[in-house]
Amino acid sequence: MMRWKADRGLEARMLLTMILLAVLYLAFLAVLVSQGVNNILIILFIGGFMLLQYYYSDKMILSTMGAKMVSESEAPELHQIVSRLCAIADLPMPKIAVVNSSMPNAFATGRNQKNAVVAVTTGIMQKLDHSELEAVLAHELTHVKNRDMMVMTIATFLSSMAQILVRSMPFMGSGGGRGRDSGGSFIVVFVVSLAVWVLSFILIQALSRYREFAADRGAAIITGQPSILVSALMKISGFRVPTEDLRKVEGPVSALFIVPAFSRSSIMNLFSTHPTLEARIEALQRIEQGLES
Repeated sequence: MMRWKADRGLEARMLLTMILLAVLYLAFLAVLVSQGVNNILIILFIGGFMLLQYYYSDKMILSTMGAKMVSESEAPELHQIVSRLCAIADLPMPKIAVVNSSMPNAFATGRNQKNAVVAVTTGIMQKLDHSELEAVLAHELTHVKNRDMMVMTIATFLSSMAQILVRSMPFMGSGGGRGRDSGGSFIVVFVVSLAVWVLSFILIQALSRYREFAADRGAAIITGQPSILVSALMKISGFRVPTEDLRKVEGPVSALFIVPAFSRSSIMNLFSTHPTLEARIEALQRIEQGLES
């Protein structure tokens, strides 16, 4: 089994994306200020929204999914697998949760490595064998190792603000200003918010897809068996989500899963949080060839 190696490609891609997002967001804030939006209001809104998202997004996700924390006595196999993988990846032991759902999936959340939670559904525990479940958990722990949850939380908070502005401004009118200047400012803020929302969305989705490639790579390195993760992905991909689980997995929650809850057409893959199954399998096969050579 190989020792953990840092993914410099992921780190470089994250840094580049964060720089682009920072430039985009700074321009966004500059436009808001130039158009007369109250500076204090901006600071309070952004600060409050970011703190809420940073500290409570994991709790909201776990609550939405109905995840239950399990002790070692309640889930000894899960704790044994995660403990062994954490020793290999040099990670602190995360909390472990189980979601009572027939949908075979898993996800990791938490703002940092010390506050991480790894969750699996009852469906995935029933569908995968021990080795395949280990590969899936290694994938999720790689997300924790790479601090993906923290990075994605920071990356998305101003995008969310732009989205809120775009959706709320039609109901706000042109504000309390007067005449043509007020109407012009309203249009500028609306158009800029829309542009920031779209551009940041594309950047974030691209970053999210690379996160998945990197987590697959990390799982392959931790376990030393890329083919096992391929087997697991093939088993759980394409599973039809039960009607009772549809509402739980809509929106941003779906981005956390090891496989997307909904399949997309090839045109929509550009805007997907996950790479295609074929692309992931191809990348894992290349890693396996490298391990064998």
